[in-house]
Amino acid sequence: MDDNDRSIVGFVMAGHAMVHIYELSIPILMTVWLLEFSTTTAVLGTAVAVGYGLFGVGALPGGLLVDRFGSRRLITLCLAGMGVSFLILSVSPGIVGITAAIAIWGAAASVYHPAGLTLISNGVRDRGRGFAYHGMAGNVGIAAGPLVTALLLLVFPWETVVVILAIPALIAAVAGLSIEFDPTAAVEMTDGGHERQPPSSLSAFLAETRQLFTVGFALVFVIVAFNGLYYRGVVTFLPELLGDFLTATIGDARLGLFDPDSPMAEEFDLAQYLYVALLMVGIGGQYLGGRLTERIEPDRGMLLMLVCLTTFALLFVPAAETGLWGLLAVSFLLGFALFAMQPLSQATIAKYSLAGSRGLSFGYTYLAIFGVGALGAAIIGTVRTYGSMSTVFLALAAFSTLAGTFAVLLVTRD
Repeated sequence: MDDNDRSIVGFVMAGHAMVHIYELSIPILMTVWLLEFSTTTAVLGTAVAVGYGLFGVGALPGGLLVDRFGSRRLITLCLAGMGVSFLILSVSPGIVGITAAIAIWGAAASVYHPAGLTLISNGVRDRGRGFAYHGMAGNVGIAAGPLVTALLLLVFPWETVVVILAIPALIAAVAGLSIEFDPTAAVEMTDGGHERQPPSSLSAFLAETRQLFTVGFALVFVIVAFNGLYYRGVVTFLPELLGDFLTATIGDARLGLFDPDSPMAEEFDLAQYLYVALLMVGIGGQYLGGRLTERIEPDRGMLLMLVCLTTFALLFVPAAETGLWGLLAVSFLLGFALFAMQPLSQATIAKYSLAGSRGLSFGYTYLAIFGVGALGAAIIGTVRTYGSMSTVFLALAAFSTLAGTFAVLLVTRD
């Protein structure tokens, strides 16, 4: 990578890691809030859902803002907003205050993915490697968020913990004001010799949307929506499923690193350690997926990875029933493929969109991934309640099979 590439990639890696550290620290903090405020999981879950909902639906307006104001400004505001939201959280008087603070976090975080991925697509010449490192940083954040939060809670009250968590984002926001790079070094931001302008009215927005939604991009939109269902279903319920398999395999899925009476004990049993290990394996998947975009067309690589996801979903229960080593092997393969898919889908989105409307294109697709994809938790939760373990993984395989069917249409169409 040249200096411009390294500057951009370092900036977005910091932003991506922080987004997911905050996202995954909230469930750990919830275990403390349940005791602190004597509330129910239904009330607290609803309060947190407001922020998570904004995180998903804010991607589309976030994409419009990226095209108008630029990625650097939006990522800097995102980092500052997330840091400030956790400072507000530290002085929240109760459930209403927590709801407001996490809503601010969700609104701020929602602009990150359209902004960060647009910056990589338009500014990084070594795009595949940029997507790879960006994804790897996200996986570090996903794995580190719950672990760091739980360890800090062993030493400090939760109000101090959220202040400590706020500091890195605020530092990164300040750094974002001074770091130097060319955000359009890898593309030509023109259309027929004229500089492309972002939509400034509803009619212009609708016209830009019609221009964006070619047959190819529409197929990509559907593919990433089904992949979002798969992803959200896995990351939401895999810890519980792993716990059930471990209990059946070794008789006790708990590893006593914490006091059994501690609110963190439930979060960090052996299944949780395996889950964190799976997320760390995903770092390698992110790297492989990014490098594959440099070797083959990303839409073909995405189809290949969807085939792998379907295969691993179908093999998961039979492999897990063979014993601990079978469970470990199929879990790591699933984690590897799940995260290798991300750089390939991001590069495919870039392939089927115009440079001047990349923010809008990533806004739409991340609305599909996080917005439509959020239904994956509800669907898999319902299947888990009324069906068997095998039925859960058949439902996941159905998501990836449908995505793969549309991917076949994408790569074989004229």
